[in-house]
Amino acid sequence: MSSQKQAEEAIVPNYSETDQHEGKEEETEENHSLFSIKSALWHGGSVWDAWFSCASNQVAQVLLTLPYSFSQLGMLSGILFQIFYGIVGSWTAYLISVLYIEYRSRKEKENVNFKNHVIQWFEVLDGLLGPYWKAVGLAFNCTFLLFGSVIQLIACASNIYYINDHMDKRTWTYIFGACCATTVFIPSFHNYRIWSFLGLGMTTYTAWYMAIAALIHGQVGVVTHSAPTKLVLYFTGATNILYTFGGHAVTVEIMHAMWKPQKFKYIYLMATLYVFTLTIPSATAVYWAFGDELLNHSNAFALLPKNGFRDAAVILMLIHQFITFGFACTPLYFVWEKVIGMHDTKSICLRALARLPVVIPIWFLAIIFPFFGPINSAVGALLVSFTVYIIPSLAHMLTYRKSSARQVKTLPLILSLLVESCSYPDLLGVLRS
Repeated sequence: MSSQKQAEEAIVPNYSETDQHEGKEEETEENHSLFSIKSALWHGGSVWDAWFSCASNQVAQVLLTLPYSFSQLGMLSGILFQIFYGIVGSWTAYLISVLYIEYRSRKEKENVNFKNHVIQWFEVLDGLLGPYWKAVGLAFNCTFLLFGSVIQLIACASNIYYINDHMDKRTWTYIFGACCATTVFIPSFHNYRIWSFLGLGMTTYTAWYMAIAALIHGQVGVVTHSAPTKLVLYFTGATNILYTFGGHAVTVEIMHAMWKPQKFKYIYLMATLYVFTLTIPSATAVYWAFGDELLNHSNAFALLPKNGFRDAAVILMLIHQFITFGFACTPLYFVWEKVIGMHDTKSICLRALARLPVVIPIWFLAIIFPFFGPINSAVGALLVSFTVYIIPSLAHMLTYRKSSARQVKTLPLILSLLVESCSYPDLLGVLRS
């Protein structure tokens, strides 16, 4: 154990004295304002804030489509893929945290001040591996976050339709696009404290509502569980689960919002373990109750009995998708601010105005493409596999490519290649269709 601890300390350096001093000052300031409303609701940065952000961000609309994935994969494969992708995703999140700490410690030794600057993943790659890696990280992360935001808007319109079908889904997309545009007023991940807490509560209610409602409903008539039947369907289901644990595009921003980012190392794993308690019981129960009927209903709300509990779950998921939209868009806001030179502006209103050009294209894409099934599959098969697994693993190995560290750096690539082999068959199926 002592040798492992020494190795970890060698890989994850401590912060400079300046950072420790700043961290103490921030903690002191937070202690003085512990009971203030602003501190309690608006200004986060603790370990718990990061945990709530990671757990809340992992599960959104995909919670409602996991039973559909089980109908494609089968019960056993669905559970095993969730555990596999969740654990490997937690490992690569740890690698990202190591690289962030390495980058920040190097920059602070050069007396770089990050007081008014949010570090992002592409900047970590640039600082550690050079401009080509910066371009790769920027392209994959921005594309992934762009389509992730589009999916959230489409999902809002899809869900509200189960409560009010008097307007078509495209009209609902107009409305929710305007609502989600208000996220431009949230400065950074520091300010998602109350939203992350509420968001996780909303997904927790929805997940356990799904499980309990399915068990109460039971198996009516002859319920068959024939999955897996087709290879393309099998990998489509696997890719949707891959997308479930693909929240790494905002990992660095969540870390940077912490008062002590070096404590992030195991937070993502703890968040994933909690997410398992939501996704596995709900998906298993709904698939047990409805079986192959789910193949024709990708959203679990379509089969669950219509009552007040279901309507409450729909409303809570709508609010949560607003939060998830903010999570996906905020890193894009940062990138755009840096491009136009507005990132260090302190005025919230000026920054909000500068961010609007990011929201408008996302809103437009959600209106012209009012379906997210094929987008989910393509994003999961190509973007998530690289953003979550391949790039972090390769970046970590190249950063620590000396012979003394080479033995422990081969595992990330092996795991990431296994993930990649499970995602590309589905991408080919999507392209053929």
